[in-house]
Amino acid sequence: MQHLPFFLKLRDKPCLVVGGGNIAARKASRLVEGGMRLTVVAPTFSARMHALAKSSSLKLIERAFIDDDIEGMVVVVAATDQHDTNRHIAELCQARGLFVNVADDAARGNLLFPSLIKRDPIHIAISAGGTAPLLSRLLRAHLEGCIPTAYAKLAELISDFRKQVKERYPAIIEQRKFWDAVLRGRIADAVFAGRHDAARAELAALLKDDKRAGRFGEVYLVGAGPGDPDLLTIKALRLMQQADVVVYDRLVSDQIYQLLRDDVEKIYAGKGPSQHAMSQNQINQLLVDLAHQGKKVLRLKGGDPFVFGRGGEEIATLLDEGIPFQVVPGITAALGCAAYSGIPLTHRDYAQSCIFVTGHRQDGTVNLDWELLARPSQTLVFYMGLLGLEEICKALIKHGMSAQTMVALIMRGTLADQKVLVGNLSNIADLVTTENIKPPTLVIVGEVVKLYSKLQWYQTQRYFHAER
Repeated sequence: MQHLPFFLKLRDKPCLVVGGGNIAARKASRLVEGGMRLTVVAPTFSARMHALAKSSSLKLIERAFIDDDIEGMVVVVAATDQHDTNRHIAELCQARGLFVNVADDAARGNLLFPSLIKRDPIHIAISAGGTAPLLSRLLRAHLEGCIPTAYAKLAELISDFRKQVKERYPAIIEQRKFWDAVLRGRIADAVFAGRHDAARAELAALLKDDKRAGRFGEVYLVGAGPGDPDLLTIKALRLMQQADVVVYDRLVSDQIYQLLRDDVEKIYAGKGPSQHAMSQNQINQLLVDLAHQGKKVLRLKGGDPFVFGRGGEEIATLLDEGIPFQVVPGITAALGCAAYSGIPLTHRDYAQSCIFVTGHRQDGTVNLDWELLARPSQTLVFYMGLLGLEEICKALIKHGMSAQTMVALIMRGTLADQKVLVGNLSNIADLVTTENIKPPTLVIVGEVVKLYSKLQWYQTQRYFHAER
């Protein structure tokens, strides 16, 4: 490791920036933010540097650098547009044991400016050792979206109660156990949800009765989306990492399954056509039993739990049992598969509405409001419609929809092996067998499917059989 990362207290320490351009101003801004007493030396200053001087206490000296300028400084930044000058400043500083940063020439200095993620008082610094600053900024942008701003409030809560926790639990191991119950449980979830007063009240109560931590289980009803792990919400990923046990269904992709911790208990509760690992009533009772054991239970469902996911039945049971729960929406299959296939579900030239409908009923039949579904200028999306596809097509034609209405079948949508088969109501059912289309497959019916041939952008395997 060429660079050892530190966080130093440098507030009110003297610092020098040599250079008056925008790069120097950017460096100066970071130093001012850190509370340093800053002097900037340069023959001229950019508008950005003048603006920074007006809004802070930094001192501008309008002349060329001289060697004596580094006297008494703790940190020096060489940010001129003259490489020889920057190199000279770096050599002077290192000879005197000073921290020096050299703009655009990290190897010359001994101090780097990392990319920062700020959740005061939490700071996360990212550095590529000066070799790839663009990569550092890219990683920062990625992590910014994964780390909720509420971590600042969580740190504030910990700080406010830290002394009380130390008094209650003198042993370090007991303190860690207590904070683990806080940070991986309902109190942290309340902070993330913006319920700060409730979080404080619960933490105060937990300090009085630490057995409360083991008595309360919770269920997280989480939508895993259509398959691509990049489509998971930030909250879904966080809850996936903190659960004690996962109850997952058939439509959770292998890629998302791999994101679960290795040590978490995993229970399969998938339901396929005529093949159920357990009934819905058994799943409901399982969630209750696990929560009563004080466990944090992740109920992980493909798509969105409230769109043909029977999530409403599960939380109704939890409510009846008085078990706390959270619901995290996911990108439903209709939205994810349509987007990854380049098929807009609505379009001003083709469809002004969209209907989501299940392709089979509880008794296995396909008995739907066909007159409503066969109306023009709308898109139909059938979930679980592959097995009843022939019956669906015949019924739509019988109730007035043109046999040439286009249909798309999207198999394993949003995944690398996604397949899209396009046909029409008259031929799509016959093509399923020849093209080896299997569940899980989404069915889209409507004139918007015409746009597939033009807007397709993602899928690796394409089948286009409709007449052009």
